[in-house]
Amino acid sequence: MFGPGREYNFTRPNEKGEYEIAEGISATVFRTVLDYYKTGIINCPDGISIPDLRDTCDYLCINFDFNTIRCQDLSALLHELSNDGAHKQFDHYLEELILPIMVGCAKKGERECHIVVLTEEDSVDWDEDHPPPMGEEYSQILYSSKLYRFFKYIENRDVAKTVLKERGLKNIRIGIEGYPTCKEKIKRRPGGRSEVIYNYVQRPFIQMSWEKEEGKSRHVDFQCVRSKSLTNLVAAGEDASEDQEILMHHPPQVDELDRLNAPLAQMVSNDFQD
Repeated sequence: MFGPGREYNFTRPNEKGEYEIAEGISATVFRTVLDYYKTGIINCPDGISIPDLRDTCDYLCINFDFNTIRCQDLSALLHELSNDGAHKQFDHYLEELILPIMVGCAKKGERECHIVVLTEEDSVDWDEDHPPPMGEEYSQILYSSKLYRFFKYIENRDVAKTVLKERGLKNIRIGIEGYPTCKEKIKRRPGGRSEVIYNYVQRPFIQMSWEKEEGKSRHVDFQCVRSKSLTNLVAAGEDASEDQEILMHHPPQVDELDRLNAPLAQMVSNDFQD
């Protein structure tokens, strides 16, 4: 924390050469952490928040694990350890399983990706003549029983969202949804129309985008004027007088890109004429 060769060397001395630390840390938590520098173990008494203790250990560059923390509330301790493990585990899943699918979507010109996680025992068999409702065909399928079990826990889904945000992704949605796997039966409707009933299974899904705003263009929208063809000169003369009245009341729109690219003098002149 203080050494010149340390990775987390973020603490700097003040003008007196003193180090100011533990800002925002309560006296009780700090007193508890001081045991680490004597015995190498932190004995957390009742009433101390484990998340607060975790934040303090991170600030002081103390490893937060079972070898250094002793506390009565094992549930809170194991919760923090599970979050650490889930973070590392999802980093691996992201690089090995999810990122290749995202790259494939990007090469097709897509700006987002919707991935459904199926187990390795699941089988997808759609009827070519009667596919599921529109939208399912745009989902990417990932067969991984390990990732499926990982996403069963809502805490792991929260950790996964945090990891994806840290990697710069946006519009992140992770949850459980029904996915059609195979045709169950066919119903005949009046008029001879057939309706296929599919079997749906509840499986995790991930949806994310790598653009700032999904479905919105950041380009300038130009105003379009509808034109019509004229079949005779008389109609052309009548419409010409109408067009002159329209131009008198509605001057032509100035393209925003032209405003940005025009010299300052020209911009002032145009604005004055408007």
